Amino acid sequence: MFPNLFKARMNKLLGKENKVFLRYCQKPLRITIRINKLKVENENRVIEGLKRYGWKLERIPFLEGAYEVKGLKKEEAIGNTLEFFLGYYYVQEIASMLPPLILNPEPGERVLDLCASPGSKTTQLAMIMENKGLIIANDVTLDRLKILKYNLEKYGVLNAVTTLHDGRFFWKKGLEFDKILVDAPCSCEGVIRKNYQVLSRWSIGRIKELSRLQKGLIFSAFKCLKEGGILVYSTCTLAPEENEEVVSFLLEKFGNATLEKIEIPGFKMREGIPEWEGKRFGEEVKKCARIYPQDNNTEAFFIAKVRKL
Repeated sequence: MFPNLFKARMNKLLGKENKVFLRYCQKPLRITIRINKLKVENENRVIEGLKRYGWKLERIPFLEGAYEVKGLKKEEAIGNTLEFFLGYYYVQEIASMLPPLILNPEPGERVLDLCASPGSKTTQLAMIMENKGLIIANDVTLDRLKILKYNLEKYGVLNAVTTLHDGRFFWKKGLEFDKILVDAPCSCEGVIRKNYQVLSRWSIGRIKELSRLQKGLIFSAFKCLKEGGILVYSTCTLAPEENEEVVSFLLEKFGNATLEKIEIPGFKMREGIPEWEGKRFGEEVKKCARIYPQDNNTEAFFIAKVRKL
């Protein structure tokens, strides 16, 4: 199932724990939802309504409005309800909910979501901001932008404007933002549990190509960040070339970029790795967060929190 090179790289990252990691990659993901408070005033009423389908919902303590759903007869049932059609909840994986939580935009702030489609994190940002302030939700292709616009409308987002632009050159617009999210396109090693097909597209060449793209995106985003502002960079992959190497690139390019430690009570995160295959990224990248499937029974994820001094 797993390419030999993939297994070798994960073994280099995890050592003896690699067997546990690969075993978790073959387990189905938990089904989790986020109640959309832009449309829902009474969360309990929605939960009780969903229980009428025979579902069991367990609260995820460190994420507001997030629940694990059990008791589904078929997985696709999660998207076949009136509540889903009305935008009362978003089907979203736990680790995917963390970058907006860490960015934590305030109502009234100017926020850029540089790679926004399909909109899971954009809608979450709008919810955190209580639909106040401004979100620029950008993506690079018209097809992706159509999906994004659909979800913004469905989930009642009123404070977002969509733009169609190559994120690597967004800085040329001359706009400044209080908070920026760069949930970058990646090799998707972290979503194997959801979609085995990502392995058919996986290669070292693709990882290196994506790393170049990601460096362009994070460079552009930081140029758009106000002094004192926060940038969150995230991927759903474990490849150091797409994670610590990209963050290290940013720190080298900008002397006024500094990393902040990420902690979420009740959720296990591991430090970033300061070296990979002879490349030194520096001790500072240990402040980044690595999320492995076996630690919290989630997707794999990488998150970095950067402040502009």
